[in-house]
This record gives sequence, C-alpha cells and structure tokens, in this order.
Amino acid sequence: MSFWRALLGRSKPARPDLDALFALPSAALTLRASVGLRPTGTGSVAFRATEGAAFADLQRDVTALLDADDGPPVEQVTDDYGYSWLVVRSHEAPAGEGEVTDPDVSGLVTDLHAVNSTLEANGYGPSLLCSLLGFTDEGGGGRRVGLVYLYKRGTFYPFAPAGGQRRDNALELQVEAAIGDDLPMEGDRSRWFPVYGAPGLGTPA
Repeated sequence: MSFWRALLGRSKPARPDLDALFALPSAALTLRASVGLRPTGTGSVAFRATEGAAFADLQRDVTALLDADDGPPVEQVTDDYGYSWLVVRSHEAPAGEGEVTDPDVSGLVTDLHAVNSTLEANGYGPSLLCSLLGFTDEGGGGRRVGLVYLYKRGTFYPFAPAGGQRRDNALELQVEAAIGDDLPMEGDRSRWFPVYGAPGLGTPA
C-alpha cells in the first residue's frame, strides 16, 4: 500500500493540533546538539489538490501571501503520485560577527503553519496530508532526515532516506529518542511512512 493511500484511508482522523508545529525550533536545537543535524532551511506542505477554480485561487493566494515578505520564492511541486507540495525556504537568521548564519527555523515554521491553517480555515483540511522540515548532517557525512508532521494525527515522525528505496532505521530511532520531549511523536511506527523524494528532504550523499 502506498504512503498516500494508507494516510488517506483513515476513516476517523484525530483532530489536528497545528500549534504543535511551533515546537519545531526547539526540536531543531535538540537535534543539532545531540545528533549533529542542522536544518536545511527548506520545508514543505503536501496536500491533495482539489479540482475547481476556488481551490486554484486559494493556492495562488497562499503563494502570493508567502512571497510578499521578500523572502525566497515559494515553489509548487507535483510528485510522482500526483500530490502537490508547497515548498517554502527560510531567510537566514541574523548572526554575530564571525558566526555562520543559520536558517530562520521560526520564520519557516510560521510559513508552514500559515499554509496549513489557511487551507484548513477554507474547508480544505481533509486535503492536507503532511508537512516536512528537512535536516542535514552538520559534519558533511551525508545523513538526511525529515521531520514529518501528520496532519490527520497531529504527530511527528522522523524519516531518514539512505539512497534508493532504503531508509536508515537506526538514525530514525536515534532522532526519535532525541526529540521525544520536544514533539508529540507518532507512537505507531507502522505509520512512519516513507516519503522518498519529498521536496526539502534532498538526497543523501
């Protein structure tokens, strides 16, 4: 069964808690300190596009809203399954003299929350699938991890691609253990669906 079919097949979804997204900056700090993973500065929201002018207009309005702050342009991508991803990129956070700038995770999370809440407020909550925030190996070792937020369950899980259709289960468990106090983690690991090729996740070296 595909990721999308399994995700959409839930008959009685839990009430989502979009404010859980605002815990991601804290989780990002924890990941960097304990696992050596830093944010890529890219996040994405996946949804099932609805036919009709109203939904198309809403997509354009959301994109225009996020583009209005003079930040990196928002990109719309369609994956191999026909689902749409709205890809957002962060500004760089201010840095002191001699410091390396980092992505503005808080601003990025605010954008991800805005996409989710706008679609939800306009009656398209059932079309929302997940949101993803990407992380990469700070030491250049090629590790990649996405923290995936399941809209219909209000929980997170780590996904670590390892090249091809393989995943790094050990790294996923390490990430889960590291950020379990920061985020509501998905306890049912059968729902840790692979999202190979998701925008913002990248490909491990």
